[in-house]
Amino acid sequence: MSQQTEKCLDQWINREALAEAMIPLIGQLYRNNNVVISVYGRSLINQSVVGLLKAHRFARQIDNVELPLEETLPILQVLTRLDLGPASIDVARIGVRYRQEGAGLGLEEFLRTELADVVGGHGTDERTSTDVVLYGFGRIGRLLARIMIEHSGGGSGLRLRAIVVRRGSDSDIIKRASLLRRDSVHGPFEGTITVDEANNTILANGTLIQVIYSGDPASIDYTEYGIRDAVVVDNTGKWRDAEGLSQHLACPGVARMLLTAPGKGELKNIVHGINHDTIGDDEIVSAASCTTNAIVPVLKAVNDKYGIVHGHVETVHSFTNDQNLIDNFHTGDRRGRSAALNMVLTETGAAKAAAKALPELSGKLTGNAIRVPTPDVSMAILNLNLEQGTDKEEINAYLRDMSLNSTLHKQIDYIDSPEVVSNDFVGSRRSGIVDGLATITSANNVVLYVWYDNEFGYSSQVIRVLEEMGNVHPPAFPMERELSATV
Repeated sequence: MSQQTEKCLDQWINREALAEAMIPLIGQLYRNNNVVISVYGRSLINQSVVGLLKAHRFARQIDNVELPLEETLPILQVLTRLDLGPASIDVARIGVRYRQEGAGLGLEEFLRTELADVVGGHGTDERTSTDVVLYGFGRIGRLLARIMIEHSGGGSGLRLRAIVVRRGSDSDIIKRASLLRRDSVHGPFEGTITVDEANNTILANGTLIQVIYSGDPASIDYTEYGIRDAVVVDNTGKWRDAEGLSQHLACPGVARMLLTAPGKGELKNIVHGINHDTIGDDEIVSAASCTTNAIVPVLKAVNDKYGIVHGHVETVHSFTNDQNLIDNFHTGDRRGRSAALNMVLTETGAAKAAAKALPELSGKLTGNAIRVPTPDVSMAILNLNLEQGTDKEEINAYLRDMSLNSTLHKQIDYIDSPEVVSNDFVGSRRSGIVDGLATITSANNVVLYVWYDNEFGYSSQVIRVLEEMGNVHPPAFPMERELSATV
């Protein structure tokens, strides 16, 4: 074995050892303190050694260098000594801030100052858990379940208590559990699932989920299952106005409800990061659509700096369950043709919905959509005419900065790899990812290409809205600065 070969192997073994040392610290912070550790928004909870190494390597896309485990491990070691209250801590961004602003300070002194709001806060959490019921258990419902189970931590926060479905067969609960356990797009469930047919429950990683069979949203007494003041998440899309959705509020045990589709009438369409502060005490709100969540944060950032005169949004969207696999009757135009064999031109309400979340764009956007034969991950093409001209390098640098340092860093991601394709974004927790290499500029016109996982990215946004409604969102560190219109 050559000297260089031995050196590479020794380096790998050393990095594995560092990652192994990190795993119990991350678990301890999560289970004992309800502290979620991440690297540029990528959660490290329940990650394997290789998963941790990949997360640290991912950082090179942000900082152009791989995040050293030698830097992360000491941060985690200090965090375990600070008796923290619940928090979300991005150790990569904390490390960058320490390098930039921590001159003359020891690591523990810096972290005590940076995390002062939660240092010594263990056991003093004033948040109470919020019961959640999923009404409908399709693509979005099952992903919401996965995320809530993953976030269950020490028990505070969102608590998935029940799902409501129509009984499809005698083995219905077995099939529901199987669909949660196995997913052709997002892979296997990370954990264990046990079914109790006698009691109609699914136990997933310690989360006991009651399966309730009903076709009438107003007929269920949730208090019979010990559910109180719950938020019902309607994933069916069957009712989209206040009158129809208010049926859920008639049920004992329900306090509020959230629609995972664009709301009609006067219902607020909420895009987290943009207008979640307007939820207030509203009993019914909408989390808008996947496309609206993908484009509005980018449009907000662009409009704040350059001003948008008008624009067109074209979405290249993966097919969805309401299309036909083969040609057959469909009430919608063109959607009767085979989704697996055709590009299908259809309408999108995302442009109008964007204006509901971002009123300054009212009347300035048009939109259309093309459904394509892929199961997940879509793209929005934003063709924008600006008040202030720019060039590719400037606007890309600005959007990259927004993805790292603004209040929209949980919504906007940025990438400039020449090799990425749609499948590379499956599982992204950001609502939209700007593809910098594809950006086109000409005087006052810019064309932006925004990837988005229309299932998982959207579900992550829904969870953020749920956390706001339940007032269970933990503080995030390092503290975000206000959205800036400068680079």
